Amino acid sequence: MDNFVDQFFNLDLMWQSLPLLMKGLGVTLQICVVVIVLGGLGGLLLAVASDSRRLWLRWPTIVYVDFFRAVPPLVLLIFVYSGMPFAGVNLSPYAAVILAFLLNNSAYYSEVYRAGLQSIPPGQIEASRSTGMSRLQTMTWVVMPQAVRNVLPDLLSNTVEVVKLTSLASVASLGDLLYRADMTRSMSYNSSPIVLAALIYLILLWPLVRMVSRFERKQSQ
Repeated sequence: MDNFVDQFFNLDLMWQSLPLLMKGLGVTLQICVVVIVLGGLGGLLLAVASDSRRLWLRWPTIVYVDFFRAVPPLVLLIFVYSGMPFAGVNLSPYAAVILAFLLNNSAYYSEVYRAGLQSIPPGQIEASRSTGMSRLQTMTWVVMPQAVRNVLPDLLSNTVEVVKLTSLASVASLGDLLYRADMTRSMSYNSSPIVLAALIYLILLWPLVRMVSRFERKQSQ
């Protein structure tokens, strides 16, 4: 029992590794902010394009969304980081991680937004257009606020998945939270830094998970 506690809950080692893990947490949060913001905006544009009446715009968008939702994020990251250099495209670990996660998450955000757009009754759009509002004004002031509200739990749930997805960044040797924890583990031959990293992820994600549950309960009522 003492060996188990020392191997996984060595408080002294956790305290010594905490500053290094905090630096990794900063990198993780940077990735989260960039991917969530750009992925959300890209997903919104893709959702609007997939709902377009123009076939030349709608079908390529649908193919893009289906393809990047089907490809596993880890496979995509390895391809971008390790495969593209063979084609002469050399990206830094940070750029490779951002690009791979952005391609993946914009597709998922797109499906969430599209579900929200389809939840708006056509009568509201027709009524807005009859008042003299343009299509852009109708989309901006009438459709999107309601659509986002209708799928807010799904948006928050997808955001939680983005935070968990950042743990794959260690594959690209990016100094994020998990990578630094694993490096500390390999040097100390002790798994306590990994446990500490898991606790940090739990502290980050627990409020978001509770928020998702709260919104889901409100919607069901």
